[in-house]
Amino acid sequence: MLKKREMQDCQALYELMVHPDVFPFVRQKAYSYDEYLFLTKQIIEEEEQGNLISRTIVDEWGSPIGTINLFDIQQQAGFLGTWLGKPFHGKGYNNLAKDAFFNELFYDLNIERVFLKIRVENKRSNNAVRKLPYATLANEIHQSLYLEINNGIDQYNLFEVSKDYFTLHSMRATVASNEREHLKEA
Repeated sequence: MLKKREMQDCQALYELMVHPDVFPFVRQKAYSYDEYLFLTKQIIEEEEQGNLISRTIVDEWGSPIGTINLFDIQQQAGFLGTWLGKPFHGKGYNNLAKDAFFNELFYDLNIERVFLKIRVENKRSNNAVRKLPYATLANEIHQSLYLEINNGIDQYNLFEVSKDYFTLHSMRATVASNEREHLKEA
């Protein structure tokens, strides 16, 4: 589902990223393939320096279909940036990628909270994040951060995923799964 960023995936990812339904919502835009190569090389270097965490989202066959990133890491927190190629919208990859990424962030990389800033007009992403049982609308909870991200022209909703909420959700899902298995055996 996720793998570290590799230069060999750039061609496929670039072609998916430039789709008009995807491109406006990508944080790190590249206007040419060469620029995308340069940005990807920078991302790999920034991760080596501990400034961000970036993964390629792959499908069942290992083909790249998008990226998921944690930017602006400070005090065990950062901002999530994710995109999927248009052919993969609405097929469940987004939630699978987020679950895998949050597992890695919270349990392997010592991150405590992840913020998502989503443009108000990005209905697809706003609807997707509201379906995550461990995400909280944080416009009021983190009001100073909310005001900071909305000091420009674009307006955003702020969501938060904390390690505690994600862990609670994971524990509940495990219990529910165990109960279903127990009922099947009975």
